[in-house]
Amino acid sequence: MEIKSFQVGNVAFGDGSLTFILGPCVVESAEHALFMARQISGICKNVGVDFVYKSSFDKANRSSIESFRGGGMEKGLEVLAQVKREIGVPVITDVHETWQVEKVAEVADVIQIPAFLCRQTDLLVESAKSGKAVNVKKGQFLAPWDAKNIVEKLQEAGSDKILLTERGASFGYNNLVVDLRSFPVMRSFGVPVVFDVTHSLQLPGGLGKATGGQAEYIEHFARAGVACGVDAVFMEVHDNPAKAPSDGPNQLPLNKLEKLLVKLKAIHALVNSEQ
Repeated sequence: MEIKSFQVGNVAFGDGSLTFILGPCVVESAEHALFMARQISGICKNVGVDFVYKSSFDKANRSSIESFRGGGMEKGLEVLAQVKREIGVPVITDVHETWQVEKVAEVADVIQIPAFLCRQTDLLVESAKSGKAVNVKKGQFLAPWDAKNIVEKLQEAGSDKILLTERGASFGYNNLVVDLRSFPVMRSFGVPVVFDVTHSLQLPGGLGKATGGQAEYIEHFARAGVACGVDAVFMEVHDNPAKAPSDGPNQLPLNKLEKLLVKLKAIHALVNSEQ
């Protein structure tokens, strides 16, 4: 099936190019967000790839009541709006409840549905009605072929800018596994497919009151996903993962980003040359 491509600002999804979704897990401060966005933007320009800046204003799904969630929607959206203005890149952030969609759509270029909420029909429909692109993370409990229902819900509600994201499937306790069949299966629905590399390397709840991760395998996973023909790669990136207040163990260190993007761009070019 032909992929339904679309533009988000100056960034294309599904047109044959390899696009990136990059940024720290959560909005920590305006200063940190602007620093990260500038650094990532400069790296992507050097490599010659396009990206959407990612950061969450609220991490509602946390291991513990004590876990850092972010500064909230109002502050977080102000920071993301500042990133858009000053750095000139599109932004993506999560929504968790239907009432958040209207406010988030005023700032975000892409509305993201967290994996645990991928079957929440009202949230999908409200996000589709916003007119913004919608990225849905396939739940850890969902088979790739069952994600077709997600696409159909969004399309029925009027959305024609849809992304499906693979982020691993539950494999016993505190572990995830990526089924590479997911990429061609979900692309067969006619929408661009994203590989969320860093969340696929989480160890959910693996640290007791926090989620663990295996960042040492980020490059291996990213290379495999691009070789399988994904349309975009999602990676959370941080300048100091050890100090990150959320998802530090599975974030890519900023100083490793450029070298990895160069490799992924080369793999993508090789795969496309054989088609």
